[in-house]
Amino acid sequence: MRFSVLASGSTGNAVYVENDEHSFLIDAGLSGKKMEQLFANIDRDMKNLSGILVTHEHSDHIKGLGVIARKYNIPVFANAKTWTAMDGLVGTIPTDLCFDFNMETVKTFGGLDIQSFAVSHDAAEPMFYTFYENGRKLVVITDTGYVSDRMKGYISAADAYVFESNHDVSMLQMGKYPWSIKRRILSDVGHVSNEDAAVAMADVVAEKPTQIYLAHLSKDNNMKDLARMSVEQTLQSCGIMAGEYLHLHDTDANEPTKLVTV
Repeated sequence: MRFSVLASGSTGNAVYVENDEHSFLIDAGLSGKKMEQLFANIDRDMKNLSGILVTHEHSDHIKGLGVIARKYNIPVFANAKTWTAMDGLVGTIPTDLCFDFNMETVKTFGGLDIQSFAVSHDAAEPMFYTFYENGRKLVVITDTGYVSDRMKGYISAADAYVFESNHDVSMLQMGKYPWSIKRRILSDVGHVSNEDAAVAMADVVAEKPTQIYLAHLSKDNNMKDLARMSVEQTLQSCGIMAGEYLHLHDTDANEPTKLVTV
């Protein structure tokens, strides 16, 4: 498997995953034009996508979905409640491009298995995905207020993670957001903080080479250096030294990460 975090943050999210036979886009939270640019940056073409996997209906995850699906005739996969919640938000997607991907099930595409799992977020039925091929495992998990033991069962011992590290709690508390928004972000259906993300990572990583991409950083309540430092320090307090077998990577709201092999 190979993957790139095309864009990740408050303004739009998209992750690309491929093997030798198939390629998938997890969410399309930027404009069609911007998505085309991001694909060009990793030397890929959206017309070759096998499908788009939707996590939930928030605009930073589906902004370009309808346009891209219609333009390139790409199948779209989502669970029933998310399809209902997206109605009126993405325009009309032809029926022959609409497919159900039920919660906590597995779909197989050639040698690639994709498993969906539930997260805790204020959306209709939010879910993320784990990819398996030839004994290798890639997890994409953002947009969750906490990481439950059930989630940990799905995501443990992966070779690579795209893992939410949304906010610094102090920055959020002292920031300009109204209290109602702060309370929502800090809730069990909001987003995980840098420290909470690291505690969850410590519970699920195995003692083997593991790549973790810190994702969905808040534009107003986090910074790359701060997120990385906070995660490193919290991991260290849990007995894990970043840089030994576990390696942390930044993601960006506007630039894709290098296409890497899992």
